[in-house]
Amino acid sequence: MATLATSAQAFHLEILTNYLVSMARSVEMNVDRALAAILQTASSDRRQSPSEIFLLEPRVNEMEIVIDEHAIRMLRAGNLSSEEIRQVVATLKITNDLERMGDLAVNLAERIISLAEMPAVAAPPELEPMVAAVRAMIKKSLGALIFKNVVLAGEVLESDDLVDHYRDEIFERLLEGMRQSPGDVAPNLQLVLASRYLERLADHATNIAEDIIFWVRGLDVRHGRGPNLNVQTEAFTENS
Repeated sequence: MATLATSAQAFHLEILTNYLVSMARSVEMNVDRALAAILQTASSDRRQSPSEIFLLEPRVNEMEIVIDEHAIRMLRAGNLSSEEIRQVVATLKITNDLERMGDLAVNLAERIISLAEMPAVAAPPELEPMVAAVRAMIKKSLGALIFKNVVLAGEVLESDDLVDHYRDEIFERLLEGMRQSPGDVAPNLQLVLASRYLERLADHATNIAEDIIFWVRGLDVRHGRGPNLNVQTEAFTENS
């Protein structure tokens, strides 16, 4: 009987993981479309349509609900090991971040539509490297999720400050542009908002990386905690 219960738990955990990975891939696809579109719009190349971003968003929301319900059923059933409890708790937190990332892709799509209706302005030179940094953080965080890779998760945490730096540089540059060219205030404000959404995407990627470290290693590294993360990561790598 215990063996049957254990097998059932493993089966439900596998389902939970598959749901989570599926949601993560859908969100990554939508965010990637938004990132490509914001670069094209800001550079006056308006071939990329954001319409597909809106179409996929309801599916992401539905997946969040399905995962939450499945995770809650598992917690109610009990008989989970400490690691399994960490997995379920981390899953609930990660789905929330993924759903917010999906919302931010929609927010970016809305800025793209607004920019398409305004006179084209030159994109800040920091926008492209900021988008590249955000894209890399998202890919690494989702890679860490799929492969339960603490090393990738640690690299995500190290990249957050760079994105914040780009956000500050873009804000200062656009603010100066609005002072010098009042006619460009409207499109520049849209780009300011877009940079803020990019920064929030990076924050959610960081949250996911922190949750992966908690899931796999049982370490809470939120808010700058876990000063020995590098040592823990090296030990994990050596023992893998």
